[in-house]
Order: sequence, then C-alpha cells, then structure tokens
Amino acid sequence: WDRSFHVFVDLPEDYATSTSRYPVIYLLDGGNTFPLLAAQHHFLRFGEEVPAAILVGLSYGADTFRQGNMRLTDYTAPSEKVEFWGGAERFRDVLERELMPMIEQSYRADPSQRILFGHSAGAQFVLVCALTQPDLFSGYIAINPALTYNLPFFLQWQGVGAMPAPSARLFVGMSEYERPELRAATERWRDTWQARPERPWTLDFRIIAGQSHLSVVPDGYTQGLQWLLPEAIETD
Repeated sequence: WDRSFHVFVDLPEDYATSTSRYPVIYLLDGGNTFPLLAAQHHFLRFGEEVPAAILVGLSYGADTFRQGNMRLTDYTAPSEKVEFWGGAERFRDVLERELMPMIEQSYRADPSQRILFGHSAGAQFVLVCALTQPDLFSGYIAINPALTYNLPFFLQWQGVGAMPAPSARLFVGMSEYERPELRAATERWRDTWQARPERPWTLDFRIIAGQSHLSVVPDGYTQGLQWLLPEAIETD
C-alpha cells in the first residue's frame, strides 16, 4: 500500500514466563489511544478487573491530514457529503491480510479472540467491519461512532450474501454528554438495530454516564472489554 504505519505492541505482565495464548485488542488511532489504554489496562490488571491481553496500537505517526493522518479516509464508509470518505473496506483488508497475520505470527496471540476498538471515526470503522465481515473479529467496541454524514450505510446489512447467525459480539457506547448531531445519528442506529429481529452479532448498547465525546474513551474501553470477555476476569 502507499502508506506506512506505526505499530505499537504491549504484552501482558506474565508474557515472558507463560506459554498461554492471549486475546489481542487492536486499537485504532493508536498514537493517542495506545499510550492511554495500555496504561489503563495495566493499572486495572492490579485488581484483575480486565483480562490479560496483547494490545496493538495502529498509528499514522501524525495527528493531522497535512502531516499524513488518513483516518477520515481509511476509517469511513462512502459519503455523498464528504468526497474523501470511503476507504474503510480497503483498510479492513490491510488489517486482515497484513497486520493481523504479522501479529499472530510474531506473538502468542489467540486468533479466536480478536477485538477491535475504535472511537469516533474509528468507531465508524468498527461498525463497517461489523456490518461487512463480522467474523473477522470475535468482539467489537465502538465508542461514540461518528455517523452523521453517511448514516444510511449503517442501517442495513452490508456483507456478501445473507446475514449470518451471530457469532461475534458488538459493544456500542455513547457518552452521556455526546455532541447533539452525533447523538442523533447514533440513536437512530441504535433504534434501527435494536428493533430488528435478526442481527449479525450479539449487541450491547450503553450510555456511559458523566462523559463527553473525548473523555469517554477509558470508561468505554473498560466497559466494553469487561462485557466481551467476562470469563477472562478473575473474581473472588
């Protein structure tokens, strides 16, 4: 592809002394989410509040389009309102054919427990994957998805062939103080899919109390991961 990425990998605390295979959590917008959530993950491990996992952050090494950050192309479905949107399915193929094989060949990763995390435009990409190829990941965490400019794409099944029976799990979180225009689109998405008798995944939708569009990320990550992998969390 005509782009390069920075790939950050954080290993569980017992990785060097264990022979276990671990779930892998892929973090979009990794330049920001990886240092935030890797630290959060290790901190919560002290209380065994999240499972041991390999975290993989994928970053452009830049924060703006002019510097080379292509997230608003790569993370989005097509939009009649924004001409440079629409690269998500190609980017999904890059993850499937290049990034995930590299991680699974290099580390003791469990290919049956792949989780994709995204926020805002990154959460839009999570939903693209969930609607086009839901079995690519076993679990999805989409926090405050930005669906304002291409909502119709997300209101129907977009995969090849008939909608499959649910095998993956999808967690969608929206902050209590989400921006009004983003809130309206997310609520429309929620109402549409909650009303459908059939879905390609098991769905959990939550309002995350006390948070804004950006502050929601740590809480959304934690709640989503605990719902996706409850059996991996040790309890008294």
